[in-house]
Amino acid sequence: MNPLPMIIADLRALRWTAAAIVALVALAVAIGVAIGAQERALRQASARAADDFDLLIGAPGSQTQLVMSAIYLQPEALPLVDGRLLNELVRDPRVAAVAPLAFGDIARGHPVIGTTLAFAGRWGRVQPSEGRLFSREGEAVLGADVTYGLGDKIEPSHAIAGHWPRRGVADAEEASHRHEGHAYVAVGRLPRLGSPFDRAILVPVESVWEVHGLGNGHAGEGAALGPPFDGQRIPGVPALVVKPKAVADAYALRARYRQGGTMAFFPAEVLVGLYRTLGDVGQVLSVASVLNAVLILAAIFLLLVAVTGLRRRRYAVLRALGAPPAYVLLVVWIGMAGLVAAGCLVGLGLGAAATLAVSGLFEAQTGLRLSFALGSAELAQVGLILLLGSLAALIPAALSYRGSITAGLRG
Repeated sequence: MNPLPMIIADLRALRWTAAAIVALVALAVAIGVAIGAQERALRQASARAADDFDLLIGAPGSQTQLVMSAIYLQPEALPLVDGRLLNELVRDPRVAAVAPLAFGDIARGHPVIGTTLAFAGRWGRVQPSEGRLFSREGEAVLGADVTYGLGDKIEPSHAIAGHWPRRGVADAEEASHRHEGHAYVAVGRLPRLGSPFDRAILVPVESVWEVHGLGNGHAGEGAALGPPFDGQRIPGVPALVVKPKAVADAYALRARYRQGGTMAFFPAEVLVGLYRTLGDVGQVLSVASVLNAVLILAAIFLLLVAVTGLRRRRYAVLRALGAPPAYVLLVVWIGMAGLVAAGCLVGLGLGAAATLAVSGLFEAQTGLRLSFALGSAELAQVGLILLLGSLAALIPAALSYRGSITAGLRG
């Protein structure tokens, strides 16, 4: 006998109850999927943004703050590194490239970052999607999401602690701190990097120094951009990005510049600590998700038992008409397990939608591009819920054919 007509008839008769079961399972699955996928996407995006920062050197202070400011462009006043260190690193045979990062200015809410031509092109890895890289002072390269267009005039303003205007808008506070008489011309735009630098404006570090009245680090007029600097006074910078020639050189440089008034570290060192904290929070959320799933499964089990009780007379009629116990068992179990499976599928969709929505909000806030992907952990969690739900459905299914036919008909 084909059990499908009976299963379909049961689901039609109990459509609102069936919808409630699907919704409960979907809620449990969606919460678990969203927590796991979001945490993994955040780890991947933050690590990807730090790929071009092999070694950071800064003045003694908080390593975490230097990472947040240099890589994730979180505004904060930082002590400066002696500018003469730039030439020292350029001459070091262990260094393949070095670039300063000078920040503190904004334009329409976009951070203006002073650096070198080499770092603007990420050591030759990135080519502009429009225009070209800067080649002289007064030129600027735009990140993918910067609201200026090529050829536009960019007037920088001094950023104020605690105030960060909305991107694309120059508010009154920004306008009141504008560097009068100084402007950049946008000559190129970088492709999307999936990092906060997509919202940044990159300019020669010499231009940033001159805007603040510090000279340009070069002795003569018309000198080429970038190191080596030969001015009488080389201004300081908040951070130096160093690209070592080899892994051994990276560790040697790290040890060398952890003394003498500087600190040097691999950004991965800081990220590991942040991931450990994030992992602790993720574990708490995962435990909460598991407890939520257990409570929902318990509620589903009670609901399945109640639904079986409501359909007891129907199943007693089937047995009185000669339906074998296995048939009644299949009708009840397949119907209940099908509802759990449907809830799991709906939950996967809801979890994906929730993750994408939160990722969009996070990207709008930080500039990190989070990519959603279901991992083995999420699939295993969904599989476990499906397995436990299917096993739980066996209990009311077994009760449906073990009871007295007479009692069932009277009920």
